[in-house]
This record gives sequence, C-alpha cells and structure tokens, in this order.
Amino acid sequence: MTKPFHTLAGLRSGRAIAAIVAALILAVPATHAQSATVKSTATAASAADPDMYRIGPGDSIHITVYQSPDLSVDARVTEAGVISYPLLGRVVLGGLTVSAAEAHIANLLRKGEFVKEPQVMIVVSQVRANQVNVLGQVGHPGRFPLDLAGMRMTEVLALAGGVAAGAGSDTVVLVGQRDGRSFRKEVDLPKIFSPGGSEDDIVVAPGDTIWVDRAPQIYLYGEIQHAGVQRLERGMTVMQAVAAGGGATPRGTLKGLRVSRRGADGRVQTFEPSMEDTLKDGDVMFIRESLF
Repeated sequence: MTKPFHTLAGLRSGRAIAAIVAALILAVPATHAQSATVKSTATAASAADPDMYRIGPGDSIHITVYQSPDLSVDARVTEAGVISYPLLGRVVLGGLTVSAAEAHIANLLRKGEFVKEPQVMIVVSQVRANQVNVLGQVGHPGRFPLDLAGMRMTEVLALAGGVAAGAGSDTVVLVGQRDGRSFRKEVDLPKIFSPGGSEDDIVVAPGDTIWVDRAPQIYLYGEIQHAGVQRLERGMTVMQAVAAGGGATPRGTLKGLRVSRRGADGRVQTFEPSMEDTLKDGDVMFIRESLF
C-alpha cells in the first residue's frame, strides 16, 4: 500500500503570512545574493503537498521505492507528461497529483509482479510546468513556480520581492487564460489588505503573467525647491505637490501657477488650477518667478 509523502515545504504558518505582507512593502530592490536565496527557497519548496500539486511537463522528480534501490530514480517529465521508468518503460504521470502518481507507479509494479508490496515516494525536486511570470516594478522579475495549488497573487508577488517601493504602482494587472478565454484583471493592491478586500487577492493559474507598472508621476519645474519627477500619490492636490517639492524658492510665487495636461486626444492644455485641484499622471506643474 502506498504511503502518502508529506514535506515541510507544503506547510504555511502564521509567520509565513506575515513575511508575505512584509515583502510586499519592500523598500530596497533585492541584491543578486538575495535573488539567489529566493530561487533556492522556491526550489526547496517545490517538494509540494502531494494532495494538491499536479505533476506537469518539465518537472523533475525523484522516485524512491522502499527497499528497492534499483528502482529509485531521478526523472524529468516530458512534454507528453511521460517518464521513463525501470522495468515499466514509459509511464504517464502528467496531470496527476504526487499522491496519485505514487499510487500509479506502485500499482504498476504490483501488477507486473516486480515488487510484492511496493512503497513508493515521489518528491518534485524542480518545478517547471506550473509557473507564473512576474514583470515590471518588483524586487526581482522572473518566472516563479506555483508549488501549491491555490496560490494567490500576493504570495507570488512576495516570491518576486514585492512591489518596488517608490517605483511600483498600487494597481497590479494579471493576465492569463480562464476556461479557454483570455483573462485580464486589474487589482487595487492596498484594497486587498483593507477589511473585506481579501476577495480581490485572486488565485493565480499556471501561465499567468503579473504586471506591475511604474507608479504615476508628475513633473515640477520652475521656481520650486526640488524640481524634477515626483511620485503622484492618490488624490494628491496641487498644494500637496508643492509641499512635496519643498515649496517655492525665495524668488518664486504660487500666484499664476500653471499645470499642463495632455488630454485624451493627445493635445496639451495649460490652465491655472486652484490649490485644492487634484493632479493626474503626467501633469507638468510650473511655478513662475515673482516680479517683485
């Protein structure tokens, strides 16, 4: 009878969840050493929960048969979901959970009378089939394994080092396929952590791509202390933008302040806003020199 094989990599703890939230507000992009650490952690975690993870093409697995060392092998699953196994030849494992694959091999060994009571254990040593792409303004973009069924977007973002602080947008876009159709969803990341917002933390599927765009920006120039690019916070007003830029210089005046904005038709319009008007992504704010 096949014994289910469980590993610590499939477990989630309260501390792990706290680590996910901390990673999502990462302030400094990961170094190469940190990136290597995350990749090795992901590989170690790929010995997934045998009742949830499904073996797929490209996965590397280690098969052990108790007291039968000649039948213990390392194999790579082909694109057809097949491995080559001693005595049995081609064995189809693609699409099976780890537990089901163990039972399948044990049953074949028993039917062929190669082993009387085979005890088979399988470890997924490297995940290649069930992966997701994370691109854009994150700690370290790349491909990451979905080593557990039902992994959510925040968990995958945590694997990628979280949204880069000061550079990444609060809105995350997920694209992929659902039921054979193209799927696209924009997710307000801060909303997920507000009361009742956990429903927006959607389950990620193999082949999905998560895109984190750059944060919205405005441009300050003229007689202002810190001219240049400024991150546009949500609902930022003209007054707040002036404050973020350090205020006007001794030679500057807020009277006659102008904002240039590109409209939907591509044309740029210049106007004098009030201090309480909200700014939009790409706005250019000019503070002129005082005449007196």
